[in-house]
Amino acid sequence: MRNRFPLFLGVFSIMALSNAIVPELASFGDSTIAQGTIYSAYFLGAFLLVLPAGLIADRAGELPLVRGGLLLTVASGVLLTLTTSTLLIVVFRVIEGIGAGLFVPAALSLINSRPDHETSSGYFMAMLNIGLVAGLIASGWLVEMTGFGVSGIATFTLIGAIPTLASMVMQPGGGQPRPAREPIRNTGRRLLRVIQEYFWLWISTIVLLGITGALTSLYPEFSDLSPSLVGLVIAGMSTATAIAVIVVSHAHLPPIPTIKGASLAMAAAVLCVFFSPVFFILVGAIAGVVMIAQLAYLAESETRQGVVMGLFNAASYGGMTFLPVLAGFIAELTTFVLAFAIIALSAVFVAFTIGRCRCRLAPGAAGDPPSS
Repeated sequence: MRNRFPLFLGVFSIMALSNAIVPELASFGDSTIAQGTIYSAYFLGAFLLVLPAGLIADRAGELPLVRGGLLLTVASGVLLTLTTSTLLIVVFRVIEGIGAGLFVPAALSLINSRPDHETSSGYFMAMLNIGLVAGLIASGWLVEMTGFGVSGIATFTLIGAIPTLASMVMQPGGGQPRPAREPIRNTGRRLLRVIQEYFWLWISTIVLLGITGALTSLYPEFSDLSPSLVGLVIAGMSTATAIAVIVVSHAHLPPIPTIKGASLAMAAAVLCVFFSPVFFILVGAIAGVVMIAQLAYLAESETRQGVVMGLFNAASYGGMTFLPVLAGFIAELTTFVLAFAIIALSAVFVAFTIGRCRCRLAPGAAGDPPSS
């Protein structure tokens, strides 16, 4: 537990802090462009670092990245409470994203190397999504109660100091035996191999997790709901994801058939969201099923987890970055009907292509047979 506590509380505080700025975003930027830049700066920093962090984790170990990510998160939180300059806020949000980009792949690499990786990854992803919800709801409440615009940021920065200190007593390798260090040339070859062999798995990550971001970005303009209700809907989606990852992590479902079935269910859920926001809960639950299935397959397939966790997070952030832009572009040039239809079809596309994945299991691993 000493090695898991900093990871679970760490991802909670990192994600909560990433969303803590949202309720008061208008006060940090004087235009929608500035506000959008401030919000997106975090994802840019994370997207740029997750893959290098995965490579470094396999070369130098995960623990330095876990500690460095937490330290950068706390430092960025402190800096955000001390400035009103839009430019500096953007810079500090990039630093905050870099902290997340270092921490998340390294933490998942530690977790996915454990014998109980399914249940541990379930709790980790649950804490990630609970942190996102807490950042939205608790920060808004704190700002209203205190009248202090950065009270949410300050609170979650203080909470982030706890796992940062706790990480200092973590054992190298999370207490699990580590494989011998491989030559850097072999690491590069392995990166190219897993990109090729798991290509359709990465596509499923980009599409199915990116769909949640696309729907989130479309719905405020599409619906006539108030901003507060839209916030509750999005919080409900993340809450459903948190519950689903815990439940599914104990179910030990076969990963590839699960992803295929979840893809078809996601397509139906997207169409249902078009008619009612209550189906955001279903979208969130299906996303949780997909996450655990993908993580379980990667844990069973590769001895070294840093590279694949870096790619998994790069695909996740890539989908969350680019699919909302594509959906907005389609809706702007055509109609919301077509935008929702294309999003649903992208999920159907995953259902028909995931079986083409050349995913393979490590010798002796339980689960699906290799796909043809």
